[in-house]
Amino acid sequence: MQKQRIGVLLLNMGGPEKQDDVAPFLYNLFSDREIIRLGPPWLQKPLAWYIARKRAGKSRQAYASIGGGSPLTRLTLHQAQCLEASLQDEGDYAVTIAMRYWQPRAAEAIKTLLSRDIERIIALTLYPHYSRATTGSSIKELKMETDRLCPGMPCDTIESWPDHPLYIEALIDSVNQGLNRFDGQDVEIVYSAHSLPVSFIRDGDPYVDHILRTLRTIEKRIGRTGRLCYQSRSGPVEWLAPSTPEMIEILAREGVENILMVPISFVSDHIETLYEIDILYKNQAEKLGIRLQSSPSLNSHPSLISCLKDLVLRASRQ
Repeated sequence: MQKQRIGVLLLNMGGPEKQDDVAPFLYNLFSDREIIRLGPPWLQKPLAWYIARKRAGKSRQAYASIGGGSPLTRLTLHQAQCLEASLQDEGDYAVTIAMRYWQPRAAEAIKTLLSRDIERIIALTLYPHYSRATTGSSIKELKMETDRLCPGMPCDTIESWPDHPLYIEALIDSVNQGLNRFDGQDVEIVYSAHSLPVSFIRDGDPYVDHILRTLRTIEKRIGRTGRLCYQSRSGPVEWLAPSTPEMIEILAREGVENILMVPISFVSDHIETLYEIDILYKNQAEKLGIRLQSSPSLNSHPSLISCLKDLVLRASRQ
């Protein structure tokens, strides 16, 4: 059994927890040049401030429709608590969370771990599919803060896990729960992933390849195929296609009556699942004569927690 006290950081995006948080959250998001480059570097923050102010009203309405804010921080904290409890008999671990665009940011999270006398850090992304816009950006900030706050501290990163067997097991259970809602009717399974600008993929980002690894593994296990689409695009650039609204229209033209939408690139509920899928896309489908239901998000699914535990233990032994 390892004797080191290891600090585990769960990396995620974060989200505004109340209405007043929306504009500053958006500012943090659009200030990140790993996601979008707004002119030359010196213009990034002024333009981010302008865009955040411009979009805040519409975003506040969306968050108001799901209770006023995002549950992502609360859900990620619960994942951290479950993971720490699962590691109790495996060694000396302290688990906390680091959000990229909202509190607690990486610096605060590192200070929390240092106060618990950790000797090593393992950073585990909660994005199963690597992209420079998500995991890449989070790890870049984390390394900057570890160099500043604890130079020399060993810090290992777990940057993707698209076909980990326990992750796949959790997804299959979620898909089956979703299918059960249709009582044996014909259902089209639609996997909806967060979109990315096509330029990222052209530059070598492995995100789509990772998504396809997940899909192929699920489809092989359950013996049926689904459709892949991409949600949450914004801005005047070329995005991955088809978009989720476009996919719903395609299926309507094909005469599909039931859709199970699986939020494939998200392990926790937040604005993309609770508002975009469960409200916007559900309403769009209903107007087209389609019943759309979403599969449950994984959140603290036991198999997901077991997956995170296995990833941490494997990293600990290296």
